[in-house]
Amino acid sequence: MVHAAVNPGRCAAEVNIAQEAARDAVAREALLDRAMGPKRRKKSSEKLRRGRLPSPGLAFAAHDGSGALVGTVRLWDVRIGAEGSRALLLGPLAVEPSMKGAGIGHMLMERAVEEARRLGHRAILLVGDAPYYSRFGFSAEITGRLSMPGPYERERFLALELVNGALEGEAGTLRAAGRKLRRKRLAA
Repeated sequence: MVHAAVNPGRCAAEVNIAQEAARDAVAREALLDRAMGPKRRKKSSEKLRRGRLPSPGLAFAAHDGSGALVGTVRLWDVRIGAEGSRALLLGPLAVEPSMKGAGIGHMLMERAVEEARRLGHRAILLVGDAPYYSRFGFSAEITGRLSMPGPYERERFLALELVNGALEGEAGTLRAAGRKLRRKRLAA
C-alpha cells in the first residue's frame, strides 16, 4: 500500500493506493460514470475489456483518508493480432472530478507502470490524451502498425515499451486475452 499526500495546494487529504478489492466494484463503476460519462461503455477499449477480468495484480484503487474511492486504474491482457505478442491495455484511468489536478492520476499511473514492469510485462497500450500520457513515456510513434477494434482516434492510440523493442515488428488489431469473467459475475 502506498500512502502519499496529494498536492497540498489542491487537496489536503491523504490518498492510499492499493490493489483494488471486490468491495470497490460499485464505487468504481459510479466513479467511472461521473468521470467519463455514459458513453464510456461504447469505446473501442471497452470491447477488449468486456467479459474479462483485469490482468492479475494490475487493478488499483485510490482511497482518501475517509476510505472513499477517489481514483481507479486497471490493466488488461491483450494479444496483438492473431499470432502476436501479449501486451497490456491500460484503462480506464479515472479520478473523482472534484479532485482532478491533485496528483491522484499521476500516482495511479506510476504504480500501474511500475507493477506491470515488476511482473514482467513487455508493453502497455492505451487510447488517451497524448500530452498527459507522454509524461509516463507513452507515444503514438510505436503504434503505427497496430490498431484497435472499432472506431478510435489514431493519434490517441499510444504505447509504452517496458522492454526496449517489445513492439518492434508487431502488427495487427488488438484482441482480448486473459481471464474471462464467470457467468454469475457477468449477470451481476
